[in-house]
Amino acid sequence: MYDLIVIGGGPAGLAAACTAWEKGVKRILIVERDKELGGILNQCIHNGFGLHHFKEELTGPEYAGRFIRMLEDTGVEVRLDTMVLTVTPDRQVHMVGKDTGYHIEEAKAIVLAMGCRERTRGAIAIPGQRPAGVFTAGAAQRYVNMEGWLPGRRVVILGSGDIGLIMARRMTLEGAQVLACVEVMPYSGGLNRNIVQCLHDYDIPLYLSHTVTDIRGRERVEQVVVSQVDERRQPIPGTEMVFDCDTLLLSVGLIPENELTRQAGITIDPRTNGAVVYENMETSMPGVFACGNVAHVHDLVDFVTAESQRAGAAAADYILGTAQQDGPVLEVKNGDGVTYTVPQHIRPNRVDRRCDLFFRVNRICKDSQIRVTSGDTLIAQFPREHLAPGEMEHIVLPRTLLDKASETITVSIQEVESK
Repeated sequence: MYDLIVIGGGPAGLAAACTAWEKGVKRILIVERDKELGGILNQCIHNGFGLHHFKEELTGPEYAGRFIRMLEDTGVEVRLDTMVLTVTPDRQVHMVGKDTGYHIEEAKAIVLAMGCRERTRGAIAIPGQRPAGVFTAGAAQRYVNMEGWLPGRRVVILGSGDIGLIMARRMTLEGAQVLACVEVMPYSGGLNRNIVQCLHDYDIPLYLSHTVTDIRGRERVEQVVVSQVDERRQPIPGTEMVFDCDTLLLSVGLIPENELTRQAGITIDPRTNGAVVYENMETSMPGVFACGNVAHVHDLVDFVTAESQRAGAAAADYILGTAQQDGPVLEVKNGDGVTYTVPQHIRPNRVDRRCDLFFRVNRICKDSQIRVTSGDTLIAQFPREHLAPGEMEHIVLPRTLLDKASETITVSIQEVESK
């Protein structure tokens, strides 16, 4: 039996395993389905990683390499090219590997760190023909950065998520012509820095409140039709634009990879599509923790690392029997302007000095106040000059404020009226 099994060898799993080892847990196993550690970072060769955690700018592979080297200084066991099939309520992990075959391992605690996957054309039901040349942005990124293949020469990108924005720049640098980036919402879904560095710097137009309404082509994509949409995101007849292209990249959102979580009977939050977690990233199943993009989709890997270190430390406390008693539980709710919150539950007795709370807003807000209330009582307020759905927000609630709350905490946005 292992003390801890970590499912996923990307940035979340690596950070959780390293932290649990530092806390004194010695029988740790990381199970990774790919042939190497590092996860999605291996194909993210652009810089911009590590500014928060390492205080320097790194590429994705460099960031992953830092943690892989940390792991080499521990006794953590790693199984690559191994797929986890099932996680049971009694913390048995069923897996199959090329060299080991089908086998079952037991653990005192489990960290779920499977990351996320991209939405595909089928998930958003784009009409039209079914030619070659339609890729998710992440698949195209892997082709270009790891396999050495250029997916196309004339490109339209649907969706303004960060991967799509980054691929607009990457395809341009490789000699392709990116004709347009199209976004169905009236705002971009990516970080502002990526809009500037990946679109504006390369004169790539961004069409907000537009979407793809037809794909044309026989063997290969030949044309993409883009239409303006109304407030209900329905195409407006007569607004069609036709782009002659050979490639369509989809950057239309990420989905936490939670099939194992659901099979285990762990409670899923429909707002995040990830597990409902407590302040220490423990799920509804005692001894099972979730962190990183499997819990909710992050913007920055630095935040994934911090969250996963918290999960690894909590798993170690659970294994070593040093966790605090539960006590009362506060339910965290999303109020006006807020899409979701993580964690969804807070146990004040388990909070040492502070609790980190993450959330996303559902609209662009200018000068605003983030309000944290319990019933009719305002327990905290945080000013912000700008809030956007594409950027995850983070606030810190001191333990002293949590003690003022009763039963529920609601996070909401109040825009300040201009004078």
